[in-house]
Amino acid sequence: MTDIKVAVLGARGRMGTASVKAIEDAPGLELVAALGRGDSLDDAAGADVLVDFTVPEVTEANVLWAIERGIHCVVGTTGWDAESLGRVSAALEQHPEVGVLIAPNFALGAVLAMTFAAKAAKYFESAEVIELHHPDKKDAPSGTARHTAAAIAAARRDAGLGPVPDATDTGIEGARGADVDGVRVHAVRLRGLVAHEEILFGQVGEQFTIRHDSFDRVSFMPGVVLSCRDIARHPGLVVGLENYLDL
Repeated sequence: MTDIKVAVLGARGRMGTASVKAIEDAPGLELVAALGRGDSLDDAAGADVLVDFTVPEVTEANVLWAIERGIHCVVGTTGWDAESLGRVSAALEQHPEVGVLIAPNFALGAVLAMTFAAKAAKYFESAEVIELHHPDKKDAPSGTARHTAAAIAAARRDAGLGPVPDATDTGIEGARGADVDGVRVHAVRLRGLVAHEEILFGQVGEQFTIRHDSFDRVSFMPGVVLSCRDIARHPGLVVGLENYLDL
């Protein structure tokens, strides 16, 4: 079987560097380009799969470039909103054979934590999310935390639950964190951390906590490799690696 040709964008960053090594080491994958800031996208034109760990300002343009050339995209860059996802979906209508995966987190444990949280949400009156990352991270809250909170909120709506109880009516702005579809999300930025998430559920007399910790970026690489291998079987736009797993 022919190896899957993979190009990495953002190859000089932390995640990009780890991805380059993982792809070089993975059977069945061939690294054909490792591009950083200032390099030409044309050097990735021969790839079957484009892995994007760049920055929010350029990732959408990178994905649209790849779609036009029939190249699948595995995207770990955050900052996507409904409008940018809509433009990608529109481009894919003209190239229905192309797959685009946008994954807030590639650590398999983190994906499981998000999935378990969505299943637990309907059983508890209260739910909040705390995400903890290194202070060099540009966005807050993290894409993982937003994805988790949105899944919890959807599960609560499907179960007919009302708003999470909270009697706060005075306080310093931001003290209660961000509101993601009615679920509070708190962001911690601390030197020494990599990527961590704690999902808290509560009701009278009981608390249930789900926690995932990534201590090294190597923890994300099995998900990146899996995505590169499987993306051709998932045409169209997919948000969340959990959709590639048998969950």
